[in-house]
Amino acid sequence: MAAGRGKLFRNYRIGLEKTQSCRTQSVGTGSRALNKEDMPLQSSTKGPEATKRHLMSKMPHSRQTSTPLQHRIYNERTLRKSQNQIGSLPTELLFKILSYLDASSLLCVACVNNQFHELANSNALWYNVYITETVVGKIWKPKTVDDTAEVMSATSIQEKPDGYWRREYFRKIVWKGKKRWKDQLKTINPFTGLPSNTEKVIRGLQVAWEITVTDRKGIDTTIEQSSACFSDTTATVYWNSTNWPYFNKIKMLQIHGVLRAPVDCPTPNRPGWRSLLAKYDLSGSEPPTILGSDKLVKLLRLHPGLLVGIWRGQWSVAFFIASLHFHKLVERSILGSSVCPYAVPTDKPLKDDIDPEYGLHGYKLHISLHSAGNIFMSGQFAQLFCKKEYIRNESVRLMVISRNDISQHIAISGKIGTAWNADVLGGVVESCCMMSLTVLDEVQNPFWCVSTPVSMQLSTETSTSYDYMGENYNIKYNDSEGRVFMELVWLKEHEQFFLTSLVLYITTEKVNKHFRTKY
Repeated sequence: MAAGRGKLFRNYRIGLEKTQSCRTQSVGTGSRALNKEDMPLQSSTKGPEATKRHLMSKMPHSRQTSTPLQHRIYNERTLRKSQNQIGSLPTELLFKILSYLDASSLLCVACVNNQFHELANSNALWYNVYITETVVGKIWKPKTVDDTAEVMSATSIQEKPDGYWRREYFRKIVWKGKKRWKDQLKTINPFTGLPSNTEKVIRGLQVAWEITVTDRKGIDTTIEQSSACFSDTTATVYWNSTNWPYFNKIKMLQIHGVLRAPVDCPTPNRPGWRSLLAKYDLSGSEPPTILGSDKLVKLLRLHPGLLVGIWRGQWSVAFFIASLHFHKLVERSILGSSVCPYAVPTDKPLKDDIDPEYGLHGYKLHISLHSAGNIFMSGQFAQLFCKKEYIRNESVRLMVISRNDISQHIAISGKIGTAWNADVLGGVVESCCMMSLTVLDEVQNPFWCVSTPVSMQLSTETSTSYDYMGENYNIKYNDSEGRVFMELVWLKEHEQFFLTSLVLYITTEKVNKHFRTKY
């Protein structure tokens, strides 16, 4: 009985092997008939595994088992298809789901892919957010697009340009509750003649500054400020990065003030209001001025008020430093547009036909030399004037500090230099600093405001003063509205600079335009 069962099972196994080999050959070689070599061995020592190896050796290479790389590619494709199941939903259903999200969620969803970016920026969705969140005293409640259609038809919503309701919404929430800053700027500092709460307002509004670098290929690189420090009249802003293009390949630089919207999303994706402060066209402008250098960097000045740090021996940019004057800084940082700066209104005094020297007296000056929070010199000078005989070369001369009056000379605190920092490296470039200058007219309105990097140069003229025995240095600055000339003496035994002369030259064109005179 046992021998009979063994013979039965052996015949059954041989029949299965024949069936399997026939099927394999039919797949591998089409309708080709089985050869003798393709038949499985009948020996009891050869099992199905040996038969499988024999048949696989006869199959083409493309029909053999796939490689591990092919398995991994197949698994990744399968995983991607399973992970993108929500993207395969109908557009109407996705639109319905997104209509329940608030502004922060829509901003995050728009970063997923192109499909969700297009859906999340729909005018209908943002109009829904606009009417539910910008109504004063109304708590936000999710509304669908169907509810929104009862207030405004879909046709009129879509007639607006793309992104219209998104911009309107963020314009509303950016300025919501921020109307009091104008009242805070009404308090004037009697020492500087500028609003005393400028720094407080800037920090309260959370205003930041961005610099956008455009290379010759038209590629923009936007970097947010790394840090900012404030003095009595100036905000000094620093930008550090390793993604700058080479300086000789930069076509344009733009500085914008940015007022971010109060939404909960990553900072790079947070929308906000951008206001153009300054634009520097490097393609056809005059070459930058070299102010100084140390062992690692050299400093270049771009007008107005931008300092560029270049690594020595190459044209790669290390950092940017901007000096922003407080005069109308808040307005210039938030009230302009991304392509057009804020137009500062001018308060012109009434024409005075009685005073023969109207516009030549009653000036007041505040000037400071500073760098990275260190103030080397700060002073206020009142009752500055110019006689008609000193109007020469189309300039009005204002003598602030006379070389011959030793009582007017001012000691400089510390050694003048500009501190810089780029990632893990840092240093100080000597004989360079920031100069902030504010000239007020006789009614104490800002008349000429300057904030710019300057450098000290060793004077080539021999000193005729017997009061100081030391090396003489000059600081010079000029623009289309005026010039500044300063003389300093370095006393080695005291290790200190003394400011011995300061003269301002304001163009007669600016004076005549402001006071309506004809000098």
